[in-house]
Amino acid sequence: MVDMGAVVADQKIHLVKLSVGSETVESLMAWQSSKKAQGPDGLPRHVTRMWPRREAELLEGGSIYWVIQGLIQCRQRILRLDEVIRADGIRRCGIVLEPDIIRTTTARKRPFQGWRYLAPADAPADLPENRQNEDALPADLSAALADIGVL
Repeated sequence: MVDMGAVVADQKIHLVKLSVGSETVESLMAWQSSKKAQGPDGLPRHVTRMWPRREAELLEGGSIYWVIQGLIQCRQRILRLDEVIRADGIRRCGIVLEPDIIRTTTARKRPFQGWRYLAPADAPADLPENRQNEDALPADLSAALADIGVL
């Protein structure tokens, strides 16, 4: 007999998050290379108020999928979750990310606050290795192509 609780714990889950202030994948890369976006270990991190309840599933190889200009355009693997306590004394979650940003096929995503869980089956596919360094299409063209299923 299979313990369904054990099966669920072994599955990974992803997060999807708006990259507020980013206009392109390159602008997200530039922000993350700044000292302000990095933790004490030099790795990029995103600090959020809420601690994910599905932490174990995220740490099974989950990624954060970034929404830029209304489209999921890239992802980063989540390495760990660190406790961050700022001057106000409030406990926050530092989502520590692998520095490499992987471009994905684009998928339209409506605005939302915070982050959301994303099932692996619903996550956009990574672009092939030979397309990772291509210049990005303009956001409106990329959105139109995503709408008709071309990207």
